This record gives sequence, C-alpha cells and structure tokens, in this order.
Amino acid sequence: MGSKTTGTTDPSFRRRSGKKSTAALQSRISEVDPSLDKEENEKLAKKLADSPTADIAKELRKLPISVKEKRDLRSKVYLLKQKSFKGAHNMDCCNGCVHNIRVWLRKSKQSTADILESLQLWHSTLKVIGSKFGTSILSYFIFLKWLLRFNIFSFIVNFSFITIPQFFAMSPNNLSFSGLELLTGAGYFQDTILYYGFYTNSTIRSNESLAPYNMQLAYFFTIGLYLAACFLILLFSMARSFRKNFINPASFSGNACKLLCSWDFSITHEKAVNLKRKHLSTQIKEMLSEKLQEKLKLTVSQRIVRLLIHLAAWLASSGIAVGCCAGVYYLCLNLTSIQNASANELTKQAATLLVPVVVALINVIIPLVYAMFFLVEKYKYPRHEIYVEIIRNVLLKISIIGILCYYWLQSVAESQSECWESFVGEDIYRLVVIDFIFALIGSFFGEFIRRIIGMHCCKKLGMPEFDIARNVLDLIYAQTLAWIGMYFSPLLPVIQIIKLFIIFYVKKVSLMMNCTPPRRAWRAAQMTTIFIFLLFFPSFAGVLCMIGVTIWRRQPSQNCGPFRGLETPYQSISNWVSSLTVFNNSLWVVWIYENIIESVLFFYILTLIVLIISYLYWQIIQGRKILVKHLYQQIANEGKDKSFLLDELRKAQSLNKAPDRAPYKAAQKQIQPSYRSQEMHTVNEHIPLEPRSESVGTSDVLGLAMRARQQAEMEERSSALNSRLSSNNGYPPDSPGVTRNSRKQQDPDREPFRNNDRRSEAIAMIMRERQLAERGPPTG
Repeated sequence: MGSKTTGTTDPSFRRRSGKKSTAALQSRISEVDPSLDKEENEKLAKKLADSPTADIAKELRKLPISVKEKRDLRSKVYLLKQKSFKGAHNMDCCNGCVHNIRVWLRKSKQSTADILESLQLWHSTLKVIGSKFGTSILSYFIFLKWLLRFNIFSFIVNFSFITIPQFFAMSPNNLSFSGLELLTGAGYFQDTILYYGFYTNSTIRSNESLAPYNMQLAYFFTIGLYLAACFLILLFSMARSFRKNFINPASFSGNACKLLCSWDFSITHEKAVNLKRKHLSTQIKEMLSEKLQEKLKLTVSQRIVRLLIHLAAWLASSGIAVGCCAGVYYLCLNLTSIQNASANELTKQAATLLVPVVVALINVIIPLVYAMFFLVEKYKYPRHEIYVEIIRNVLLKISIIGILCYYWLQSVAESQSECWESFVGEDIYRLVVIDFIFALIGSFFGEFIRRIIGMHCCKKLGMPEFDIARNVLDLIYAQTLAWIGMYFSPLLPVIQIIKLFIIFYVKKVSLMMNCTPPRRAWRAAQMTTIFIFLLFFPSFAGVLCMIGVTIWRRQPSQNCGPFRGLETPYQSISNWVSSLTVFNNSLWVVWIYENIIESVLFFYILTLIVLIISYLYWQIIQGRKILVKHLYQQIANEGKDKSFLLDELRKAQSLNKAPDRAPYKAAQKQIQPSYRSQEMHTVNEHIPLEPRSESVGTSDVLGLAMRARQQAEMEERSSALNSRLSSNNGYPPDSPGVTRNSRKQQDPDREPFRNNDRRSEAIAMIMRERQLAERGPPTG
C-alpha cells in the first residue's frame, strides 16, 4: 500500500521535483558559459580598445553575437579607451609621442586602405555583372581588367625609359597627315616615336653636367626587363590562382554554409541588399546545377558514338586551322605584287589592310563554324564545351600568329629593306586596329541583331548568351600582338589600353541589353586560372621565342633604329661590356658577363636547381594532400564523438523526465560504490587527466570524447555486474547496498531528489566537457 500511495499521491510532487532538478541543471550549465567566455571577452575588448575608433564598429559588425552582446562589448571597449586616454595624458613625453605615432600610423593605414578600395576600377560594375550573370561571365571581365593593368605597366615602362629620352634628340616630322594613317599606321606615323625606326643609336646628353644616356642599352634592357617582369607576374598570378581555386579547401564550401551563413547583415542599403540577394541566388543555382549534372550517366554504346563524333570534329577543326594558315601565308607572299599593281598611293595604303581584314574575318567566321560542331557533339557539362572551344580557337589564332611571325622573320627580315622593323610594326598596328573594329562590329551584329531576331522574328531562339570562349580568345590574341609589337612599336600599349577601355564598356552594355544569363548555370571559379595559363603558354612563350630570334639571330636595319650598323641587337651588350674593361671598378661586371651570362654550365646548374625545387614543391603538395585527407577523417571522427555526447545528453534528459519507478527498481540501477570507484579508477589510469589550459587542442577533444565513451561503457558494465550480484532484494549480504536499500525503504520520497541531483551533475559535467572540446585550439 505504501508503494501505491506513493504512486498516487506523488505525481505532482514528482513533477515539482523534476522542475526543480531541471532548473538546477540549467543553472549549472549556465554557470559554464561565463567562466569560459569571460576571459575571451576581456581579451577582445582590450584588442578593440587598442584599435582606431573607425575600426571598432567594423569589427563589431563581424562578430557572430547578438545585438545586446555587441552593445555591452562596445560599452566595455569605450570605457577601456577612455581609461587609456586618461593614462596617455599622464604619460611622460617619450611614451606620449610613441602613443601618438602609433595612433597616427593606424589611422593612416586605415585611410590608405579606404582610398585604395575606392580607387579600384569597375568595382561596382563587376559586382552587378557577377550577381546577374554568374561567375562564368564575370571571369571574362576580371581577365580584361587584369590585362589592362598589364598594358598600363608596359606603357609606363616604355614611355619612361625609351620615349622620353628620345624627345631630346627628336627631329621634326615633314610628312602630311591625311587621316587614313589611323587605320594603316603608315604615312605620317612612319616618322614618329611610334615605331622602332625613329629612335636614334647615339648617346643622348642634353646637358654637360648630366651623365650620357645610351639608347641602345636603354632599348635593350627596357624590353628585356619588362618581359622578365611579365614572366614573373604571370607565373606568380597563375600559381596564386591555382592555389586559390584548385588547392585551397576553403574554396569548396558546403551548400549549407552557402545557404545559411553567407549573408552579410551589415548591408543596409536597398540596392546593395538586392544585389547581394541576386548574387547568392546565382551561386546557389550554379551549385545545384553541378549537383544535378553529376547524376547524368551514359551507356557504353553512347560513349563510343560520342567518342567517334568528337574525333571527327577534332580532325575537321584541325584541318580548317591548317587551311587558314596556308591561305594567310600565301596572301602575305603575294601582297607585294598586289601593291605594285596599284598605281595610286591611296590604293597602295588600302591594300596593306588586306591581310589584317582577312585575318579578322577568319577569327570571326571560323569560331562560328566551331560552335556548330557542338550541335552534334553535345558535351555532358557546359565547362567541357567551353574548354574545347577555347582549345580549338587557341590553336587557330596562335597558328595564324605563328605563320605571320615566320613571314616577318624570314621574308621581311631577309629582304634587306630600308627599315624592316618599322614595316613589321606597321603590320602589327594594323592587325590590332582591325581586330578592335571587328570586335565592335561583332558586338553589334553578333549580339544586338541576334537579340532582335530572337525577340521579334524567331522567338524560339530567344535572347543570345554571352560567348565566353570567343571573347576571351580575342583578348589573348590582341595581347599577344601587343607583346610582339613592343619591340617594333614601343608605344603600341597605348593603343591596347584605349582598346581595352572601350571594349569593356561596349561588352558591358551589350551584355546588359542583349544577353541573357546562361541557361545552364555553372561555376567558373577555375576559369581565371585557365585564362592566365593560356596567356602564359602558348601566348607569352611564343612572344619570347619571336623576340629572342629577333635579338640573337636577325641582323637589324642598317639605316634606322637604335641597333643600326650592328650584326645583331645583342652585340650592343657585348660592345658595352668590352668598353668596361678599361675601368678597374667595373671589372666585376665583365666577370659576371663572361662567367655567368655566357656560360652554358651556369644555365645548366640553374636549370637543375629549378628542377630540384620544383620536385620538392611537388612532394610538399602531395604530402599536404595526404594531410588534408587525414584532417578530413579526423574532423569526421570528432563529429561522431560529438554526436555520441549529444546522444548521452539526450538519454540523461529523457531519464530525468521519465516517471520514477518503484524504490527497489531504482535501487537496482544504482552502481555499487566499491565496484564503481574501482572501474572509474581503471578508466582514469587508462586515460590520464592532464591539467587543462584555457584552450583545448585537437588531441584534448579526442581524449575527452574517448573518456566520455569509456565512462559510458564502464557504467553499462557496472550495471550488468550489479544486476548479476543482486539477488532477491538486490544485494548480497554485508554489502553497502543493503544499508542503502534499507535507507531508501525508510525514506523513499527523498530518493528522486538524490537521483535528479546525480543526473544534473552528470549532465553538467558532460556539457562542460563538450563546451571545452568545442572551443578547440586558439586561432591565429
């Protein structure tokens, strides 16, 4: 009856006891947070107090805490700042000066960063393009901006060290200007600083008090050092882009992170909010599109058919490229006879535009033919289609440039004309200008007229998509011509800068008005790396070969240019070094030139060192890949341990909420103190407890998880052992359990409180261990 009365009269009392124990548990758990976060908040407040006032608001916005916590932290920071100001007034002279200098340096650093951010070219325009059309189309405009910086740098270098000194030895130009020179580059421009033939080979000395300026050395070293700088910039840019888009694991963030954690809550302007929303929507579409495309599979017969179709398309595209190169070379050889057949001077100048127009037509029509192949090939992924189109267009354009370079270095250079370098410069100028005109015409007819047809005449076609491959290859083609023309026309980068500026705005307006976002969304974060690689090889590598043959193998013109009268342009360096043998303080330059620059052994050793370093870096990359795999596995194991702790916490909470059982059943579940202490002592011996510092490392996280798991297993074993030892009313004679059972029978109402207190202590311990484990090692 006692049990019944307890069961009937105690439910409300039991619920009150459950609430009391839960409240005690919550108070214990809440006591964990301040003890863990108090020191971090103090450190953060001190760190923010040392920073400028303008940076405090920016750093507070980035913190992932509530608004109330941000306000409290800001008040603490301002109080510390006021105290520091009062302490600064009480400083002595030296400390006060040092403090003021530090504050001034911080303010100047922040203001410089703000100015540089505001001076970024087309920053807002690129954001709009990326949010509306995705990263694939955005990569084209980023690449165009990057090429613009290249040409600005080349213009500054050439104009500073080649063009400006020539102004002091410039002769007047007596040729007339008709306006056609803007297209042909001939006529009036032949006797200007635009071309190689205008520059002198003498030493310039405007004042007797100034040192002489050797134009031969200036021309050679300026072009050489600029190409070396371009080589290093391309190499480091390609490596940085490769590390960012291919190796860095942070670039492969999960979909949940992109969906839930990528919003910037500091954005308040309505236009910026809409722009950010569109940007995130486009990124999510790209990721979902890739996930859906990964599920597509083909049968064996379908793969064989597609392989044969791809092989036939590649053979056809290669044959077309070979035929175009042969036609261009034949036209160049017969251009002189065409010009001689013309009696009028105006007709002769117009005939010089024949080769550039034919080359531009090939660059416009043949990519369209290549695009028709994709109607039959039907690639599985859109990026594969883009890559194949880029490779085919690269082979076409680079082959045409290679044929033109062969014609210039063989037929033109060996013809012993009056100034063959200026003739090559004029050809390159015409190619750049005509390519620019066809790019504008292509934007009008290829996109504007196509939109009119798709919207009004044939609505099934719809609005056109932006052709990334064709436009990128046009940029690479034009930049290759600009690099080759730097030796023959030092101011050609000016034409390229104007061209890129106009093309950016024309393509932007055409994209916004005439084009639609890609129907198959896909991410192109790795496209920029591909573009830089194509610019490096074969574009820049071909430029180095062309200029290297010109400098080391071809004889310069005898009547024009800075290298007139020499066997090769490189002979100017040999003559300069031989002149230094007279001066004793310059003998080290002669030794370097004879023993290093002209030594084959030095370049052999240098190549060997580069290969060894490359191999070591490759091994480091392989080791880091293995390390990343192990770290991913470790993260997965830690996640399993945390899930185990959460399951144990839920079990404890469910036991706390479950109705109390009879006293004898509760007694059976209690662990015998002697056995429990012995087992816990065994666990503590197996995993020693080390003194815990403020931060817990990865090994501590694993240790805590394993300790919690082993404690749970020991408790299960002890409960099983306890059930085996108990008989009849629970415990063997002379055991402490008999006394505890008798006490429970005498006072059964107090037992739920004891059980709840034990559960609360266990849950609080698990929560404390979990919070210490989740803190992890300190960052930075």
